[in-house]
Amino acid sequence: MSFPTATPVTAGRRIVRPPCAQEGAASPLASTGAPLKWAVVATGSIAGKVTADLSLLEDSVLHAVSSRSGHRAAEFADRFGFHTSYSDADGGPSGFEQMFADPAVDVVYIATPHAQHYEVARSALEHGKHVLCEKPLTVNAAEAAELITIARDRNLFLMEALWTRFLPSANRAWDILASGEIGAPSWVQADLGFPAPADPAARIWDPAAGGGALLDLSVYTLTWALGALGWPDGVEASGILNEHGVDIQNALTLRYDDGRHAQLTSSLVASGPGSATIACSGGWLRTGGGDLYNPSELHVSGPAGVRVESFERAGTGYTYQLREVTRCIQQGLTESPTMPLADTLRTMELLDGVRAQLGLSYANDARQ
Repeated sequence: MSFPTATPVTAGRRIVRPPCAQEGAASPLASTGAPLKWAVVATGSIAGKVTADLSLLEDSVLHAVSSRSGHRAAEFADRFGFHTSYSDADGGPSGFEQMFADPAVDVVYIATPHAQHYEVARSALEHGKHVLCEKPLTVNAAEAAELITIARDRNLFLMEALWTRFLPSANRAWDILASGEIGAPSWVQADLGFPAPADPAARIWDPAAGGGALLDLSVYTLTWALGALGWPDGVEASGILNEHGVDIQNALTLRYDDGRHAQLTSSLVASGPGSATIACSGGWLRTGGGDLYNPSELHVSGPAGVRVESFERAGTGYTYQLREVTRCIQQGLTESPTMPLADTLRTMELLDGVRAQLGLSYANDARQ
């Protein structure tokens, strides 16, 4: 698979540092403007983790949550202190549609399974709400392009929730690479995987939900490759699909015409170090202290030897992307310079090409 418009090699950072990750920046919990009233769609594990961090922001108001189940919506609202909750009505509108009709809602966080992102995000935007949507933004590039068009036409904020880009540890890594301290990056290796319980009803194994290793995990390994090397000139992919057509493991090789490359692996059947290594002409950098999506350490080898840089987190770490979303909306921005919509769309195009190589398709693709 080729990318004829690949970004040329340039000096400096490839991912823009957000204000909340600047050296000496105030805590991401500190207010940056008028409070925003948040609504959350879904009540699963990731929704709970992000909401716990959202509740720490001084200028966030937990206004509403929606779920298909009235019991789950009410329990979630009670656990986190939401003002109200919504659920599906028999023969009537869905819980999220009722919630989006609430004029008090400013911004929506979407934590549904991947295959529902497009429908829910489109409804939120059409109701005039700003949107933060879990990664991947959609199942394919066509869906992403439609959402981007709607958001821009309505002058609304839209962002894919790729929280790693906003972490102080990741931004420090981009600074080290841009400084030239350890020379020019030449290759990247990154992996992320775990043996997921073999439950065909679980979202991660369900093709109707957009399950599989590629859409769930590969965006994180890609983040380190793109941050270090930029966009590739081509991608070769291999992987394994189970009997239900879900990818259980994949390997991506990102190719650059000047000889650089990245090797990325994602798996639902095996554990790995969960780290990223960036090899440079004068040393190397490796993530540590947790999986590569939220590292608390950087191990850096350079002319002066090996050092370890450690980082404290505010909350679990989602606070940094939540601060950026809040800041952007308060300042009237419709996208984040750190997670621009062009990057989201280009990533979805890359993943579409990978899926074509793997023979991996989803019901959402029929919309194209």
